[in-house]
Amino acid sequence: MSQTTVDAIESRSREREREVTRSERGTCPECNGRIRPDDDRGERVCSDCGLVSGGDEIDYGPEWRSFDEDGNSRGRVGAPITQRRHDKGLSTTIGWEDRDAYGNELSARKRSKLNRLRTWNERFTSTNSQERNLKQALGELERMASALGLPEPCRETAAIIYRQAVDADLLLGRSIEAVATASLYAAARQHGTPRTFSTFESVSRVDEPPIKRAYRQLSSDLGLEMAPPDPDHYLRQFTSSLGVSEETERVARDVLAAAKEEQLHVGKNPAGVAAAAIYAAGRLTNEHVTQETIDDATGVSKFTIRNRYQELLDAYGIYEN
Repeated sequence: MSQTTVDAIESRSREREREVTRSERGTCPECNGRIRPDDDRGERVCSDCGLVSGGDEIDYGPEWRSFDEDGNSRGRVGAPITQRRHDKGLSTTIGWEDRDAYGNELSARKRSKLNRLRTWNERFTSTNSQERNLKQALGELERMASALGLPEPCRETAAIIYRQAVDADLLLGRSIEAVATASLYAAARQHGTPRTFSTFESVSRVDEPPIKRAYRQLSSDLGLEMAPPDPDHYLRQFTSSLGVSEETERVARDVLAAAKEEQLHVGKNPAGVAAAAIYAAGRLTNEHVTQETIDDATGVSKFTIRNRYQELLDAYGIYEN
């Protein structure tokens, strides 16, 4: 290597060292402007010419994440705390897949050992009768909410209501399934996604009368604030279940608006008013929607529909004129 080449390399090396020195001192090597840190991108940028003098800066901020709504929890790992688990999601579980990390099947001896570990894990995570009660009830809540397609916030509220019922000793003389179903019904109403009692009965393990009794007690003793359900909430569900045309759905909304204008829905079952509005709209649009079909799809009695639809048609006629 010639002396000229060596001198050029040494000159470039000294220049880089001077640039680094100026950058560390907060001076731009190009325009002698002020270097400022950009914490969002992890870079050091000249405030005058925009030259990036350094990248991949170390983030000295907190490593923890906040999982709760108040921002007070500083957990480093794990899922957020939820009321839908009897232990609030703090414990771990042993999966039922009898395979190792590489996907290979386990031997009979290891499978037997895992089964024993799962048994002991179940015993340790539910050490008393109250935890076993919560475990069974919250499992029922998840099953029913999944069958009804209820959103997660509604499920969370249902779990909170059930826990409040347990703390208030409201389960005495009532089945776990009845109180769990009533809690889910109350949560669905609070979140504006109500379902009829017959719909909850179809996915519950108990009949409708115990659910109604449990709901009345929950509403009274826990002081649940329940706004009167709007028939519009049921209308969306019923038209989807019946598969009626868009025209019939539009007319049903107009019929329902006329009924609300005349205050015909006050003091009446909102589900029955919505079902009667659909039947009335079907008659106006000549769509074959029978009372029996609506009864089967919505759980609203055909006698209720028969007693409601004529007054809705009369109100719609006044409303249109």
